[in-house]
Amino acid sequence: MSARIATVSRDTNETQIKVSVNLDGEGRLSCQTGVPFLDHMLDQVARHGMIDLDINATGDLHIDDHHTVEDLGITLGQAFFEAIGDKRGIYRYGHAYVPLDEALSRVVIDFSGRPGLYMNVEFTRDTIGSLDTQLFWEFFQGFVNHARVSLHIDNIKGFNAHHQAETIFKAFGRALRMAVAEDPRMLGQMPSTKGSL
Repeated sequence: MSARIATVSRDTNETQIKVSVNLDGEGRLSCQTGVPFLDHMLDQVARHGMIDLDINATGDLHIDDHHTVEDLGITLGQAFFEAIGDKRGIYRYGHAYVPLDEALSRVVIDFSGRPGLYMNVEFTRDTIGSLDTQLFWEFFQGFVNHARVSLHIDNIKGFNAHHQAETIFKAFGRALRMAVAEDPRMLGQMPSTKGSL
């Protein structure tokens, strides 16, 4: 496969975001979003997904974190869509179960070309640090719409909200890693009977 690297910028009245992604990286993150817990979660995606991420985001955090978190999901999705190319030779599907102490989450992804988010998570707290837990849905919605993937997220158990979120993002990274990996039996072939994704 050729290098699967992309850089995407998004510049609005609310946010200025630049994301670079290397799908065949070493799990490195360079990240400045102004939202510390989000940075921590993105570090999990990079490390467990073995994806290099370089993210710079400036947003209207004096209002709240909403626009920054949502627009980062959008921009990251656009970068994935560009980097993945025509999807020939990839596994396409990925899944992972990840525990952290009492918490357990499952994430399943399909690079289907059809966006859809199915998220079954009941956070036990409304905020983690200063981050509104509702914004995780906004992040993933932005990602699936622009990466054009189907994404199923289930928090199966957990009473610590930090642990709930961390298992979700670690599982997301692991599922991404599986889905975008090169399938040695599918080289040059489209992983779909339709012939395109």
